[in-house]
Amino acid sequence: MLKGFGTILVKELKELIRDPKILVGMIVLPLIIFPVLGLVLGYAVESAQEQAQRATLLVVNNDGGNWSQIFIGYVNRTMNVAVTSDIHPQQVVSQNLLPDYNSTQLVEIPVGFSQNMTQHTSGNLTIKALVNVYGVFQGGGILSNIASTGFVSVVNGFNRAVAPDVVYTTQSTIIKGEIQQGVDPSTLSGLLISQSIALPTTLMIMLTYAMQIAATSVAMEKEEKTLETLLTTPVDRFAILMGKLSSTIIVAGVASIAVLFGYNYMLGSITLGIPTTGSVDLVALGLVP
Repeated sequence: MLKGFGTILVKELKELIRDPKILVGMIVLPLIIFPVLGLVLGYAVESAQEQAQRATLLVVNNDGGNWSQIFIGYVNRTMNVAVTSDIHPQQVVSQNLLPDYNSTQLVEIPVGFSQNMTQHTSGNLTIKALVNVYGVFQGGGILSNIASTGFVSVVNGFNRAVAPDVVYTTQSTIIKGEIQQGVDPSTLSGLLISQSIALPTTLMIMLTYAMQIAATSVAMEKEEKTLETLLTTPVDRFAILMGKLSSTIIVAGVASIAVLFGYNYMLGSITLGIPTTGSVDLVALGLVP
């Protein structure tokens, strides 16, 4: 059983390795391209982090109490903070004050923050303090929500230093000069990224299927001895080529749609029953995919 398998295996491996297209395309190029991409992406992340650290966090202190000053002082240890007071967040956006402070994020300490902090630290653990966070939507890039995640980390550090889960945040997004309440910038960015990935993924699947079907079609023509007959017919060679390509693309497109529907159903079955934070209507936000 399988007599001569080892000999055939070694022979095929030698032939494949000697082929420069396979050696360079499948072995050498990945060893070069992926490290280069890693360096580029790593540099992009470092640049985004440095830019986020240089940016100013605009804090609207509408509370004015002692605990709000303590909170601002804690945030100021790790972030550049500019403080204003007695102004509504929508007024900050309408008056275009964020660019004046070189800021892409607005934090409001609402009235009653210090009172709630005092009651919580005095033993009433059911009362918590609220901080409203407003992030400017910057196009949904992969690195666009570094600033918001950085502030959330600062809030978590403040909670560990004072009392567990004493301060919680609400996330809203500033889109085209309007505050969209309850829209998390990171959720919105992730949704746009996933949708931007869907199109090239579909094209990749379709092209892969098209190549496979085209190769199968030509192999079947040769195996069934019909390729020579087809080439002798009074049909333009280019028409034969385009006919084969068009048919494979149509079949590959149908197969890609079937794969996407099946994949979407699989994900829906996996996430069924898992609670989510709510959906985002991109059309209502003026961000049509």
